[in-house]
Amino acid sequence: MFTKVADFAAEWEQESAITVKLLEALTDEALNQRVAEGHWTLGEIAWHLVQSINYMSSMGLSFPAPQAEQPTSAAAIAAEYRAISREMLNAVMTQWDDASLLEVKEIAGGQWRNGDSLRLTITHQAHHRGQMTVLMRQAGMKEIPSIFG
Repeated sequence: MFTKVADFAAEWEQESAITVKLLEALTDEALNQRVAEGHWTLGEIAWHLVQSINYMSSMGLSFPAPQAEQPTSAAAIAAEYRAISREMLNAVMTQWDDASLLEVKEIAGGQWRNGDSLRLTITHQAHHRGQMTVLMRQAGMKEIPSIFG
């Protein structure tokens, strides 16, 4: 859990930069790659990363939502991610203070501190980045940015 806005901001900048590198490496041709029938495509996972950041608006932050429809180009998905990532970070830094991170909100029947939701947002990104690298390899992509180590 985060207890200081500055700590979240520093970690988010690092983690979102990793996500940006991965999204910028995507090709339009690879967006339709899926691990198996009935599972999300690489493009759907990438778009989910964009849309999921907007979850933080349910925690009381106010910032613009991403466009509703998934773009058809990898470059457009990456651009939307960069924009909403900056917007969410700006909202955290200007609308919350350290005390705000201890506030509890009810989410899906559970009690969540804002600092816990910020941590979940980061781990959620890391989880889907891992999925994306598998699909990028399956799609035959040779240049896949490192996501850890």
